[in-house]
Amino acid sequence: MATKSLNKAMLIGHTGKDAEVRYTNNGKAVATFGLATSESWKDQSGTMQERTTWHNIVAWERVAEIFGQYVKKGTKLYIEGRIQNRSYDDKEGVKKYISEIVVTDFMFLDSKGSNDRGSGSENGERSYGSSPQHAPEPMAVSGEFDQHVPDADLPF
Repeated sequence: MATKSLNKAMLIGHTGKDAEVRYTNNGKAVATFGLATSESWKDQSGTMQERTTWHNIVAWERVAEIFGQYVKKGTKLYIEGRIQNRSYDDKEGVKKYISEIVVTDFMFLDSKGSNDRGSGSENGERSYGSSPQHAPEPMAVSGEFDQHVPDADLPF
């Protein structure tokens, strides 16, 4: 039996800006944005502390288009995806390294835009992706965006 591995991230957080949608040379949509997750705790002196971690989120094709339409600054999202590390050269030619979460499933968790297309619930949750009981028929996108795209096709 072959050895299996797992590369899965599950995040709940708020976006730091509107999703930015670009297109590869092959015409594939790609959306990027930052997602903030926060944790809080009491330190040894009893003072509340908080730490925010920013995650680079990347979505492809139909999900990228959905994010471009609905993901605005402050949107609360549940994101599932795989962790991907890559490098690129910045404008000055300096090699930079980045870790990203490539979306494989997601759910809107706030009521912003609850009149938008997508399956809704009483608390404003909307879901798309691999959970068929939550995914609306016209927006079911499972599997369409879980593919590898060569770095040469990335528009950034």
